[in-house]
Amino acid sequence: MIEKAKGETAYLPCKFTLSPEDQGPLDIEWLISPADNQNVDQVIILYSGDKIYDDYYPDLKGRVHFTSNDLKSGDASINVTNLQLSDIGTYQCKVKKAPGVANKKIHLVGLVKPSGARCYVDGSEEIGSDFKLKYEPKEGSLPLQYEWQKLSDSQKMPTLWLAEMTSSVISVKNASSEYSGTYSCTVRNRVGSAQCLLRLNFVPPSNKAGLIAGAIIGTLLALALIGLIIFCCRKKRREEKYEKEIHHDIREDVPSPKSRTSTARSYIGSNHSSLGSMSPSNMEGYSKTQYNQLPSEDFERTPQSPTLPPLR
Repeated sequence: MIEKAKGETAYLPCKFTLSPEDQGPLDIEWLISPADNQNVDQVIILYSGDKIYDDYYPDLKGRVHFTSNDLKSGDASINVTNLQLSDIGTYQCKVKKAPGVANKKIHLVGLVKPSGARCYVDGSEEIGSDFKLKYEPKEGSLPLQYEWQKLSDSQKMPTLWLAEMTSSVISVKNASSEYSGTYSCTVRNRVGSAQCLLRLNFVPPSNKAGLIAGAIIGTLLALALIGLIIFCCRKKRREEKYEKEIHHDIREDVPSPKSRTSTARSYIGSNHSSLGSMSPSNMEGYSKTQYNQLPSEDFERTPQSPTLPPLR
């Protein structure tokens, strides 16, 4: 069995020794049995008649090569470059040179190195609080091994943490200022490792009650201010509407003083012309009748009552 990390080159050895009786043509054949066992053995590369054929298996096209330039020397090993998880399976090397025949099987395992490591604190960095240190790799084949270290100050991990030093999560209760510092977590598997750093700085607890009370008071003041603004706006609109309505009523119902004066003067002027044309004998009856018919309102609003010349 051979274990290799994803993306690396897997070397699959296959060496042979020919006997004097092996006089036939040399044929070398590599086959793969996929790990899912759903497909039959498939040829991936072939050497026959002093020629190499490697265009059999599409998933490995251009990624499988013989390591030796002279296969007759007894080395039929191959390299599988840029290993993918789909390449895992059982590989078989067959060598034939009549009457000799030999074969060898190799189980190839593809693993993923730990990568994309992320360390973070789950909880509050306040003295007396509970929190968790967590490490999360983005990818990595199991099993994974973890190791926490403190890099600053005394470089000694707190005693209460020792039981969880090899875990991806460290649970801490009742934090103290001694826990402040820089920490590292290293994760490993059989093909690689990754590391992340984390800085902790524990501070005294904040006055949460005061913060909550301040937030409530601030909210109430904001609501009161908004209500006052709305009230003032509505009051101003009502006053403007009332002034418009009063002005409109005055314009429609009450004529202007100038128009009333001109009306009275024109009315009295017409009477002057009528009186001048009448005889003295008719004047008495006319004056009584016509002056009694004058509108009282217009008459009272006239600045001066008209004076007639004395009758002869």
